[in-house]
Amino acid sequence: MSIPAGETLVLLPGMGCTRALWSRLTLHAGVDLRGGALTEDDLDTQVERLLDELPARFVLGGLSLGAIVAMALVRRAPERVSRLVLMSTNPYAPTPAQLEGWRRLRAELSATSARAVQTSLLPQLLSPAVLATRPDLVELTLAMADELGAAGYDRQLRLQATRVDARPGLRDVRCPTVVVAALGDRLCGLDRHLEIEALVPGATLVRLPDCAHLSPLERPDAVSDQLSPAPRAEAVPPP
Repeated sequence: MSIPAGETLVLLPGMGCTRALWSRLTLHAGVDLRGGALTEDDLDTQVERLLDELPARFVLGGLSLGAIVAMALVRRAPERVSRLVLMSTNPYAPTPAQLEGWRRLRAELSATSARAVQTSLLPQLLSPAVLATRPDLVELTLAMADELGAAGYDRQLRLQATRVDARPGLRDVRCPTVVVAALGDRLCGLDRHLEIEALVPGATLVRLPDCAHLSPLERPDAVSDQLSPAPRAEAVPPP
């Protein structure tokens, strides 16, 4: 799925991430990239804030928690979204185990730091090969937590806890949709993405081998190919 030059592309990061998640993408020079921030602790409030801040119509992409927000936004205002890209995500409501895990992370945050929490999650965020051989990507992942800080990370954890079952609304999505599944993702498995593909009319599923949860860092060219037509320009940092 390509984005016409001049169209606004809004990208929403995952939990523990900032706009730097998109810093390795290379997009068409005419694409207006906007890295949306997750700043609220409630799903409905976050969607309303984005709708207030964003243009009348835009292409919407998100990873993990960002994709959960994207699914909620397209339910709330389908006329605003021209295309949808959902990456490494989960359409289900939280389980009791997840809610308890997020409560533990919030307690850890209050006792340590956002970097310490992100360090404990690295095996779920990045593939073993990247952890062993790409210290630059490891540091980028930890630096995003530093940028969020404990308060920002805590808000994202609370935002996670307010998500709902997105599956009924996915049947009503009418814009072109791409679902990107990282086959080494320990947090959001292929089965979740197959279910999204089956629910969204006409959706396309893209599988990324040798890749973990943070696919825009590990496989930036493959992710860029789903967002921007060739030829790609030089790397476009988020605003």
